[in-house]
Amino acid sequence: MKIVIADDHAVVRTGFSMILNYQDDMEVVATAADGLEAFQMVAKHHPDVLILDLSMPPGESGLIATGKIKDAFPETKILILTMFDDEEYLFHVLRNGANGYILKNAPDEELIQAVRTVNNGDTFIDPKMATSLVHELMTGGKEEAKSNDPFKILSKRELEILPLIAKGYGNKEISEMLFVSVKTVEAHKARIMDKLGLKSRPELVEYALKKKLLEF
Repeated sequence: MKIVIADDHAVVRTGFSMILNYQDDMEVVATAADGLEAFQMVAKHHPDVLILDLSMPPGESGLIATGKIKDAFPETKILILTMFDDEEYLFHVLRNGANGYILKNAPDEELIQAVRTVNNGDTFIDPKMATSLVHELMTGGKEEAKSNDPFKILSKRELEILPLIAKGYGNKEISEMLFVSVKTVEAHKARIMDKLGLKSRPELVEYALKKKLLEF
């Protein structure tokens, strides 16, 4: 199977490539340092599996890239790689089309198993996170938690714009980065603030940090 690895740390890309290329049935055909580059490598190589890190500053994060890549290349299986054993992240990426979720501290054998599992069309959840997923399915989720979950409150575009606003980019800069009009950015910004009940940029920065939406 053909694999692309997207992680902002070169040592992680190199280490994982060595592990996977050692397997007879696996070949790492490309690597990427952020979500935008991951999209480009998937478009170029059409891999069977993309191993995608969630947090890749300063470029586009895996949170945003997951939905974009799955929409454009539904045949590529996405295995999320992260240090966060956070159920909000888990539920968000699964809803956006990810096929698996594995923690960075997982043993090598577990990574190999995860890649083979998603390649076969099944879902792989890191054993440490499986309990959270089962609880969510059995209870349907707590309404209080749902009402405070940015991944349920905000649209994909709003989730793109929020961290850019929090980092201090102006409306014109954001419009050029996302290839939309300034008026569109202004409209999204107003909806974000309204949906989240925020009054100022400092409040937005605090919210983004708390929800791990902002990485420097």
